[in-house]
Amino acid sequence: MQRSKNDVWVGLFVLVGLVALLFLALQAANLLSLNFQTTYQVNAKFDNVGGLKPKAAVRSAGVLVGRVEKIIFDDKSFQARVTLAMESRYTFPKDSSLKILTSGLLGEQYLGLEPGANDKLLVAGDTISDTQSAVVLENLISQFLYSKAADASTADASKAKK
Repeated sequence: MQRSKNDVWVGLFVLVGLVALLFLALQAANLLSLNFQTTYQVNAKFDNVGGLKPKAAVRSAGVLVGRVEKIIFDDKSFQARVTLAMESRYTFPKDSSLKILTSGLLGEQYLGLEPGANDKLLVAGDTISDTQSAVVLENLISQFLYSKAADASTADASKAKK
């Protein structure tokens, strides 16, 4: 009887440990966010969202002020429409701007919100029009290689003239 009672306690302890590990793994992967703050929704349109994902952080001055709720393609403007869930305790001017940023060199992408100077504040349903799309690494590399190739062909042409 005593052995089975100890087995139950050990099993319960192991189960609680596994649940705690699962919780920490989901929090670290940004797949679970327990936030009991009230939020309001704001929209933004981007030409290219890169690798931005739902539940990505929205940060202002490094502080988490909201999360990306959903990303859909707008077939009228041919842009990505991003819906943000902003925490109600944070208010921002209507002329605020959004940038898609990357934490680290190849880290996850998040939205950086820079406040504007307007007296009117963002309210639920507003759209932020001043946005800067994600920087695509492949495009930067191709532009660099193209400019180097153009420089080399210009140098070859100037040598041929001499």
